[in-house]
Amino acid sequence: MSRRKCTQIVRGQHAVDGAGVRLRRVLGLNTVEDFDPFLMLDGFDSVDPKDYIRGFPWHPHRGIETVTYLLQGEIEHGDSLGNQGIIRDYQCQWMTAGSGIIHQEMPKASERMLGCQLWVNLPKMEKMTEPAYRDIKPQDVSMVQEKNASIRVLSGKYHDHQGAVKGEHVKVQYLDVTLEPNTVWRYQETSNDQTLFLYLIEGTLATDDPLVTFEEKACAILMSGSSKKDSDYDEVLVKAGAEGARFFLLAAKPLKEPVAWGGPIVMNTEEELNEAFRELNNKTFIKHPNPLNL
Repeated sequence: MSRRKCTQIVRGQHAVDGAGVRLRRVLGLNTVEDFDPFLMLDGFDSVDPKDYIRGFPWHPHRGIETVTYLLQGEIEHGDSLGNQGIIRDYQCQWMTAGSGIIHQEMPKASERMLGCQLWVNLPKMEKMTEPAYRDIKPQDVSMVQEKNASIRVLSGKYHDHQGAVKGEHVKVQYLDVTLEPNTVWRYQETSNDQTLFLYLIEGTLATDDPLVTFEEKACAILMSGSSKKDSDYDEVLVKAGAEGARFFLLAAKPLKEPVAWGGPIVMNTEEELNEAFRELNNKTFIKHPNPLNL
């Protein structure tokens, strides 16, 4: 079995989005090819409500899935399907925009706002699938306690533990891993044809041998060191620093399809993108019953 090697560390940059939310855009337009099928990752970590309280008022999405995972804080949300509620500590909102959805996410003043939003691209044949919404609560998530680590399984599976989401369109492995200080964690369940990266939330983390260390709020992509002839799987090896580490492991098979990206909409061609914006202007964007008349 080969070991995955760290070939790229992405630190992103500070950005302002929505109605004035300060965040760190770690993945974006410049990383689309290397991190396929993961399009965007916005990290947020603030103890000042002025950084985020203006939120993300009503806006459209098409052609993607958005995954908002909150470790601390509160975010009120609603969408054109009629869903509404509040995302709290250890909750996840997994939304399939598909053919088109309009939603809003409005953070509430909290002691700390900590989490991230991930965008997952949808395959060409499923861009216009029916929109769907999943509210993942803490009790829905399998928790695995090991000697030096605790693992929350949001999607995919870890050993025999199934995640809260299986992935109807793109099968995403999403693990929330906490490591004790100065300990090593090995993982051998991701096939070597998948894109795999780590997003470090807190602490210090090193990967590879020799070890490559990277800092909080950065992503490290781990490339396969083998071919299908060698093994179907590669080992991931990481070591926490003196403060321990908390990170997300994300993996999925790349789509290897063209990407046409315009703001909140991601399609395969410019023609499809232009059509989406024409429909927005013509009020024909929403294809499902729209109880809020958005």
